[in-house]
Amino acid sequence: MMDAILRVEGLCSGYSELPVLHDMNFEVGRGEIVSVVGANGAGKSTLLLTINGHLKAQSGRVMFDGQDITRLPAHAAAEHGLVMVPEGGRLFPFMTVLENLQLGAYHFKARAKMAESLDEVMRLFPLLAERRMQLAGRLSGGERQMCAVGRAMMGLPKLLMLDEPSLGLAPIMVGKVFDIISQLVATKGIAVLLVEQNVGNALRLCRRGCIIEHGRILKVASGEDLLRDPDIQRSYMGL
Repeated sequence: MMDAILRVEGLCSGYSELPVLHDMNFEVGRGEIVSVVGANGAGKSTLLLTINGHLKAQSGRVMFDGQDITRLPAHAAAEHGLVMVPEGGRLFPFMTVLENLQLGAYHFKARAKMAESLDEVMRLFPLLAERRMQLAGRLSGGERQMCAVGRAMMGLPKLLMLDEPSLGLAPIMVGKVFDIISQLVATKGIAVLLVEQNVGNALRLCRRGCIIEHGRILKVASGEDLLRDPDIQRSYMGL
């Protein structure tokens, strides 16, 4: 196993008295893509929200880049380089594309490199450069997702967590979004933790995949092995 940038150990979480995650254990290596797949309600989004501090862990711990961040709020986790793109992107629709991108550089380390980061995002996403003064609410679904990823990049992530980036997108845009994820890993060395409903795409993209059911990890293996697994094909891919 390569050097882990993220290590989840015995993580349990949920909402008030409702437990959702049970004794979750897995790692993400530096520069590695790990996909988390499972049925709706399996706990995928809860896992991301707990890792980045939006949701309080009930027990267990989250180690990121050698530090225990289990009790850190989301904004403090982002300062360490753990950045999340939530489901749907959640842009500010009445702000311009440029303003949304600039908001991603809110912490002091990112603010110091805002101009440099903005240039890089515009190179990665030339379409955003064209629409920089357009209101974000007028972007298409695929353009909004690109803007959300671009905003996350402004925060100088070491690990990028993506929650359902292909949700609601046309197939051609899904391909573009997944190409961008691969490009970021290849050129920037960023690690990616991907929660994705499109199981085939997610497992083809990743180095390793985690299958979760009812808030528990059912299986961890390479993406290739999971794609060939008859149980996975039958349960999650309709084959």
